[in-house]
Amino acid sequence: MTTLPFTCLDPMNSGDPNALSVERARQHLLDTVQPVTGHERLFIRQALGRVLAEDVISPVNVPAHDNSAMDGWAVRFADLSTDGETRLKNVGTAFAGRPLDLKVGVGETARIMTGAVIPEGCDCVVIQEVAKVEGDTVIVPPGQKPEQNVRRAGEDLQAGKPAIPAGKLLRPAELGVIASLGIPELSVRRRVRVALFSTGDELCSIGSPLAPGAVYDSNRYTLWGMLTRLGCEVIDMGVVKDEPAALEAAFREAANCADAIITSGGVSVGEADFIKQLMAQLGEVAFWKIAMKPGRPMAFGRINAGKIGDVRSSAWLFGLPGNPVAVMVTFYQFVQPALLRLMGIDPLPPLPSFAARCVAPMKKGKGRTEFQRGILFQENGEWCVRPTGHQGSGMLSSMAKADCFIVLEAEREKVAAGDLVQVQVFGGLV
Repeated sequence: MTTLPFTCLDPMNSGDPNALSVERARQHLLDTVQPVTGHERLFIRQALGRVLAEDVISPVNVPAHDNSAMDGWAVRFADLSTDGETRLKNVGTAFAGRPLDLKVGVGETARIMTGAVIPEGCDCVVIQEVAKVEGDTVIVPPGQKPEQNVRRAGEDLQAGKPAIPAGKLLRPAELGVIASLGIPELSVRRRVRVALFSTGDELCSIGSPLAPGAVYDSNRYTLWGMLTRLGCEVIDMGVVKDEPAALEAAFREAANCADAIITSGGVSVGEADFIKQLMAQLGEVAFWKIAMKPGRPMAFGRINAGKIGDVRSSAWLFGLPGNPVAVMVTFYQFVQPALLRLMGIDPLPPLPSFAARCVAPMKKGKGRTEFQRGILFQENGEWCVRPTGHQGSGMLSSMAKADCFIVLEAEREKVAAGDLVQVQVFGGLV
């Protein structure tokens, strides 16, 4: 087995319940995972949500010419009086896409529209609202400034220089920039392939009748949703029973076809020993106990599929807890940043958060970071937040009601009504 380029921070059976802080665990994932290789060329309309593989170099200046930022009058600043009105002769009109084909001379001006090329001889635009017109004479008041309302050629993008760097997630704005350069297609990183399955003899797939003591598997559907919104190629492998042969087959199949594997269940203290033994047998896996709630147990490492021909396949493993809320919390705090790294996004966006006033008291134990579910609202011009109610890690409805995480730092103890807390908004996170 090839040794992985990371240290197991909490080796199996260490028994240390506070081995890792949330911040240390997250940073370790980011330091370990490397972007996937493989590019493909796509037409610009197919590239939304993909990650740019190569710098986009601007073939032209944007704007291509000096042009007007406003409707008004193109003038020579040297003609303008500093202490009184200036009378200029109107010699024509410059429209966007139809440049004026004459030079504006001393004592002259030209009507100009927004986006029109600045006529030869002019270096300033006076907005139409301040000028007065008497026949073919334009009267300009004092107080104008050099080069006002003029957009210089190349002030947005310069020919021969990078317009968008590699590693950028392509959003609508980036597509617009690329289109403004006349570039029809671009090189993007291939999609990250993620295989997922749930483990547990008590789990039942939707559409099947529930046996006594069984529960429907919701985790695969929340994971599928989170991964799909992230832009991953998802391989849903269903529910795998807690049987060594079935789990080994599932891990090997997943490692053979995916860049990453996400499982839910089977990583808590007290789970069947063969799960840990199996993961260690197939690769290098660290079983972490993270100082957080919910989501304390987590597994991370590498799973090998074995040698297929001359190629040895392997995939990153993220073993998440089985409780539904814990699955979502650990995904957003750890797995999503790691997958963004795997996708090649550079630099990684920070987790969006800000301070809000909590309107209800909350209990908390010192020494662990807690992610409670909250609802944001405004009161007297201030952002406030209230918990959704019961915060059990099995209450998935608390995530459906919430629009943010209330993040309570490890060193913090109980929260009184009126205290400021940090919130992570789902609108920028989920």
